[in-house]
Amino acid sequence: MIMELSVVREGTEEKCQRRLTRIHEHLKPTDAYSSSALERIPTLAIGLPPLDIRSAFPQATPASIFPESVSDYFQLDDLLSSEDVALRKRIRETMEKHVAPVMTKYWEKAEFPFECVPHISSLMVAGGTTKGYGCPGLSVLSSALAMSEIARVDASCSTFVLVHSSLCMATLAMLGSEEQKLKYLPGLARLDLIGCWALTEPGYGSDASSLNTTAKKVEGGWLLNGQKRWIGNATFADVAVLFARNTQTNQINGFIVKKGTPGYRATKIENKIGLRMVQNGDIVMENAFVPDKDRLPGINSFADTNKVLAVSRIMVAWQPIGIAMGVYDICHRYLLERKQFGAPLAALQINQEKLVRMLGNIQAMFLLGWRLCKIYEAGKMTPGQASLCKAWNTKRARETVALGRELLGGNGILADFLVAKAFCDLEPIYSYEGTYEINALVTGREITKIAAIKPSGGKTKTTATSEGLVRNTTKN
Repeated sequence: MIMELSVVREGTEEKCQRRLTRIHEHLKPTDAYSSSALERIPTLAIGLPPLDIRSAFPQATPASIFPESVSDYFQLDDLLSSEDVALRKRIRETMEKHVAPVMTKYWEKAEFPFECVPHISSLMVAGGTTKGYGCPGLSVLSSALAMSEIARVDASCSTFVLVHSSLCMATLAMLGSEEQKLKYLPGLARLDLIGCWALTEPGYGSDASSLNTTAKKVEGGWLLNGQKRWIGNATFADVAVLFARNTQTNQINGFIVKKGTPGYRATKIENKIGLRMVQNGDIVMENAFVPDKDRLPGINSFADTNKVLAVSRIMVAWQPIGIAMGVYDICHRYLLERKQFGAPLAALQINQEKLVRMLGNIQAMFLLGWRLCKIYEAGKMTPGQASLCKAWNTKRARETVALGRELLGGNGILADFLVAKAFCDLEPIYSYEGTYEINALVTGREITKIAAIKPSGGKTKTTATSEGLVRNTTKN
């Protein structure tokens, strides 16, 4: 019996080996496969190109052909100026024409779409509210609308612009010297130069004001030592605005670090599930020398850094608005196109209820974002108001994209139909620029005058200042 089993096992192994050999031979590179050769391959579709999504699902148009916008149910465009409406239309057309057709390809490969940079540059929104130096001098609302329109088609591109414009350029414009503004802002506004913004560290995300990177004064400049993590655009940025602790004063200072500086290196963070096109990096500095002329004179404490965060938090609050709009537009078209059981999916009551819930979220998110911009322009915005808008909008958008994923069924997990990609992309936005919980506690501190951010045992602050206001992870 043992001998018989051994013979059977040997025969099975020989058959397996012969089968593997045949597969290997069939899969050797060749100029072309004939139909008969394909039929003889002893496996299912190994080595064959995927089926075109439009052929696979003729009832459903993929996101490479973007749908018209149908999410303005409460006629919110009436709240906008004619200039804002024109800006929105121009950005929408450019994103749909030049970015929508290629975004899935780059997202899947986790590569940045450099071919889209000239088109993003043509939008003329880099620099946001900055006036002069080649910047557009937009209102806060116009800049926020631009952010949402870019995010409607692709969240990664909106984050790229956010880092470059609302963080790097805004810091230079608000806290840099006149010489620094003249030197860097025009090139950054044209996107001839790309910027990044380096605050977060491996050990300090939400607790960013406790950063460990040091700046030591030496003759003619500063030596920077330390690490930064999650820095968007880091791997290819020409200019980095970087924060370090002055070893003499123990205060946070800001520096301009140029690509190629000896002792400064950036490497890509791999294996992200969201914002995959954004090239987040780890930055390591080992005695990286920065000349005195590249120290930002307006940053002498973390409170100065918060002046930039106040504006960038508004922009982040508008990203989920755009993402939710795009998901709704895709789902609305999909449910009308896709038929099951002899009727469009839109004919089912439960699907209509989900669509309506998504639409309601978008109206409320937009109104909250619009009001935040108006309060800021009036000089009345508080840190708690910005934090509440960011926290609440990301939470509502999270619900909206989850409903969209349900509505698309199996296609809801394919990036080709946008929703799966948006579902993943929203997760880092939910956490960066302050997690939902931290932003909620910033608002809570403001309305109660009691700080609850630090664990028990830490000192209790009873003032609602923005000092030490937190940020987290992926974008900065």
